[in-house]
Amino acid sequence: MKEIMAFIRLNMVNPTKHALAKVGYPSFTCSKAVGRGKRPLAAEAIQVIMENAGSVPADEIGEHLSEGIRLVPRRSFSLIVDDEQVALAVKTIIQVNQTGTPGDGRLFVMPVAEGYNIRTGERQVKELDR
Repeated sequence: MKEIMAFIRLNMVNPTKHALAKVGYPSFTCSKAVGRGKRPLAAEAIQVIMENAGSVPADEIGEHLSEGIRLVPRRSFSLIVDDEQVALAVKTIIQVNQTGTPGDGRLFVMPVAEGYNIRTGERQVKELDR
């Protein structure tokens, strides 16, 4: 089994939920997240941060810089699917969220070694024994 984790724009939560449910994945976790992508910082921002031991100074310059490197609100989707279902789930998430502009999001696929039902203690996934 695999975990698919996707970081998407706030306004894409409902379309993503509906698209996943439509193709057979109604179960997922969605949570608030903040972060930033790979867009480079301005050279002067990097210089000031380096001069302050890697942190943004607490003055007017720091306030200005924090706007340039602010963390952007996102939503994090996480779902667990069988190995054979990964391609469909990934394709669905990408189709719904892809606009072709920077900031569309990021998606990761990770192996799941084990899973347990907390209520019953039943083991649900054991990929490593396969």
